[in-house]
Amino acid sequence: MNHPKQSLIFAHRGANKEAAENTRSAFDRALAYPIDGIETDVQLSRDEVAVLWHDRFLGKLGMPGKRIDDFDYAELQAMNFAAHFSSGAKPEGIMTLRGFLDAYRKRCRLLIEIKNREWEHPSRHEIKVRQALEMIGAVQGDAIMVSSFNLASLIYAHHCDPQLPLVLNLESEQGADFAHGVLVAQPFLHGLCVHIDMLDEAMVGVLRDHGKCIAVYTCNSDVEINKALELGVDILISDVPQKALQMRDK
Repeated sequence: MNHPKQSLIFAHRGANKEAAENTRSAFDRALAYPIDGIETDVQLSRDEVAVLWHDRFLGKLGMPGKRIDDFDYAELQAMNFAAHFSSGAKPEGIMTLRGFLDAYRKRCRLLIEIKNREWEHPSRHEIKVRQALEMIGAVQGDAIMVSSFNLASLIYAHHCDPQLPLVLNLESEQGADFAHGVLVAQPFLHGLCVHIDMLDEAMVGVLRDHGKCIAVYTCNSDVEINKALELGVDILISDVPQKALQMRDK
């Protein structure tokens, strides 16, 4: 695969320090900077609408014991997903994956993480994958990628669409040996997205040896951003994309 000449900077759930994460406001604010891409998270409402939300629960909305899939889409749309960020923020209902793709796929690269939860029936995992792939459709190169911590979901996605770039997210304790094993077993993977704490020369060496994309997440402090840039990652996902851009381009 062809690797970029410099690391691409992706806004983590949009500019989430400036507006409520995974909302249109956060995505639009991120695009006020010359970022390369946006990362977002997909879950499924009770009535099987693919929507954007990261957390397991709705504690940020004052409902700590409730989940996205406890509500139909119409109910989620009536909630204010911006209120937790600021009492003065413009109210925003939940955004759908379809709305996100329609609004941003022509404006920057996209990394769409499918959140599959342990309490969900596997059939809902597959529904989420199928919906995402159908909405994404045919893509050129890696302009749109799909990621997940759930390897079974990515294997299913590859079965549905062998051409779509798929990225496995690694847990914070999974290092270079694990990365090598999974890439040997699953060569279809486009790449891995690793926690900044596990990013080192050994990890980079494994991914380069396999010709795979290297993405890194939880990359926010100056030390973390410098580390990722010096090791030459392909994609740097940050809560502070403007800082990452400044450090990359100085």
